[in-house]
Amino acid sequence: METHPPIAASLFFISAATATTLALYSRKHKKVAFFRGTDMLHPPPASSEEGGQAPSGAKVIKYKSVKDSKLSSQLSIKDLECAHIHQANLLEIPNLGKTFKGAHVQNLSQMSGTTSGESIAYNKLLGHQDGIIADIVRREGLPPETKVYVRAGPRKELHFEPEKVRAAIVTCGGLCPGLNNVIRELVNSLFHLYRAQSGVYGIRGGFSGFHDAHRLPIMLTPELVDQIHHEGGTILGSSRGGFDIDKIIHFLEEKQICQLYIIGGDGTHRGANKIGEECLKRGLNIAVVGIPKTIDNDVDLIDRSFGFQTSVEAAQAAIRSAKTEAICNLPNGIGVVKLMGRSAGFIAVHATLASGDVDLCLIPEVPIVLEGERGCLPHLAQRVQQKGHAVVVVAEGAGEELLGQSAEKDASGNKKLPAIGQFLKEKIGVYFKSQGQPSTVKYIDPSYMVRSVPANAADSIYCSLLAQNAVHGAMAGFTQFTVGLCNNRLVYLPIPLVVATSPRVMDPVGRTWERVLSVTRQPNTAIQLGKDKITSAKTFL
Repeated sequence: METHPPIAASLFFISAATATTLALYSRKHKKVAFFRGTDMLHPPPASSEEGGQAPSGAKVIKYKSVKDSKLSSQLSIKDLECAHIHQANLLEIPNLGKTFKGAHVQNLSQMSGTTSGESIAYNKLLGHQDGIIADIVRREGLPPETKVYVRAGPRKELHFEPEKVRAAIVTCGGLCPGLNNVIRELVNSLFHLYRAQSGVYGIRGGFSGFHDAHRLPIMLTPELVDQIHHEGGTILGSSRGGFDIDKIIHFLEEKQICQLYIIGGDGTHRGANKIGEECLKRGLNIAVVGIPKTIDNDVDLIDRSFGFQTSVEAAQAAIRSAKTEAICNLPNGIGVVKLMGRSAGFIAVHATLASGDVDLCLIPEVPIVLEGERGCLPHLAQRVQQKGHAVVVVAEGAGEELLGQSAEKDASGNKKLPAIGQFLKEKIGVYFKSQGQPSTVKYIDPSYMVRSVPANAADSIYCSLLAQNAVHGAMAGFTQFTVGLCNNRLVYLPIPLVVATSPRVMDPVGRTWERVLSVTRQPNTAIQLGKDKITSAKTFL
């Protein structure tokens, strides 16, 4: 469908490509007003004509309905009215240039090496108002304003003088496919894209590596990291806990670090935000950058976290093994596979959908009902009767309503989870015995296998993009931000906003869960949830 410039902004909900070029459109056609420095969690009210006041100095453009014969058969004027966006609120990222004197070095569109003949050319250097619309799906009842995220990429002016940049990289929390890819690309981007010459420290063993005398940092070079992306895990090692703000700041000051790259989940990002705040409080010109890492895919706002696709792919081997065991162990073979997913069942759900061989999928967001009309055990018995075997996939955090919550916590403050896999194995055996039927239940726990493998091709590319754009942002002076994919475009997100909305969970009444039900044919126990429980979760995907 051809979209003419005068109505492109009114119709961007039809095309994601149109939606993600808001900044370019606004410059050319002057149709969208960016509001900068607005409250991240609470968008400003609409214009005074709608009962509110726009931010001081901001220009609000109201779109009018447009008649077009090419659209009349698809969209009514009323449809266009409800889809309008009157305000686009740009979520500003803190910039060190507002507090500290920057180098004001021009980021050359082409840099040539003196010995190797390398040539790096940027197709586009981004400006301050290049943004990506957050909410590209429009429907009746949505507010006429939306958030816009700062688009990631190289900027025209650098806050740091490249030759003097000294950086540090740390990986925190559990393992995830792609960690080495991110480390490698951070190092290569600093050395090759910006010619940083003052050194890159690799902090060993998470936050504790900043102050543990037994785990001294290592100096990272392109030669050292050249082949690490072929291996799983992290060359730096990782751990939970060990966060000591004073000791971390002392290390940064002592080593004269000006860029800190922190790879971790929502808990790690909370720590990163504290470091960024403390640096500003102490007058330290240090860019603190997060790169979201979570095997559970539960960091909010981004499309997905790196390593997630690899983990879903790796889980297929376990599911195939469970199916083989179930088929071959007669009579009534059942394979149970436990996958990672502390509070969100994304891996279990996507692995189930990718496999097509799963008869029962259990996740933390949906209550487990053992017996009765919607019980999972009668459902399994029926599937075994129909097929002769069955396969179960369960997320590690499922079943709290049956097993209760543990009072114990790990070093990161995460509650220790009950053994849902073993619990299910026992319950299945007892149920079949009570029905006078023999059964053979095989339990497979590949949890650590799916997170310790090397990144697949798709995640390898994603990791490279995340790392490159993290360096671009830091060199431009941005701080207290994380980088991620939003609507298939890379963006910079304020860390406070990310941690305030994370962790996200699977929508128990959403389309993805409906797809799972259509594959497994299991009873829908989401109706056991009250409306208040469904709406109380922070975020859905």
